[in-house]
Amino acid sequence: DTSLKIGAGASYSEAEALLGRAFPHLSDYWSRIAGWQVRNMGTVGGNIANGSPIGDTPPVFIALGATLHLRSAAGKRELPLEEYFIDYGKQDLRKGEFVEAVELPLSEAGVINAAYKVSKRRDEDITAVAAGISVKVEGGIITQARAAFGGMAATPKRARLAEAALEGQPFAAASFEAAAAAVAGDFSPLSDWRASAEYRSLVAANMFRRFWAEQGAAQEAAQ
Repeated sequence: DTSLKIGAGASYSEAEALLGRAFPHLSDYWSRIAGWQVRNMGTVGGNIANGSPIGDTPPVFIALGATLHLRSAAGKRELPLEEYFIDYGKQDLRKGEFVEAVELPLSEAGVINAAYKVSKRRDEDITAVAAGISVKVEGGIITQARAAFGGMAATPKRARLAEAALEGQPFAAASFEAAAAAVAGDFSPLSDWRASAEYRSLVAANMFRRFWAEQGAAQEAAQ
């Protein structure tokens, strides 16, 4: 009743319908992950376990407050998904442990979620920048903000300065413009064949602007 738990061996295709019902904002994003052949074979747990800084699922799952379930012969343990990624090529995985499942808390009332992926091609392409953004709005004020990015650092990582720029502020264009300015202090991205550092920084800032352009308009229309 309070969360969605996905076994690590579930393929993208197997998880798609349940994810789409629990988190409608992931439906379009999910179709951006590789092609249907890969989604039929590739697993949600594998995308997390390999620790890639450009994995498609970790940024959006971190933004949702995901918990990772690990298991070994010695027992089980849980940790916030964001803490699993320590450094490039290094994860919090003890000897004999494997990823058993990822658990996503269902969103509370007032929470607005979004997921974005930018790549050179729309379909079947590796990520340049991916982001998950989640804000809770109460009485017109952003009381909680979580924003996580892939492709901006050695690991999937939260944008703490951008989050701080949002929390306690009105749900308004100026607040998201402040987050767009603050995110530059959260990351020092690298240039590679997928994108330059300058492009990645601009894209990350624009994702906050896009969030407001989409979600702000939707909220105003609902009122």
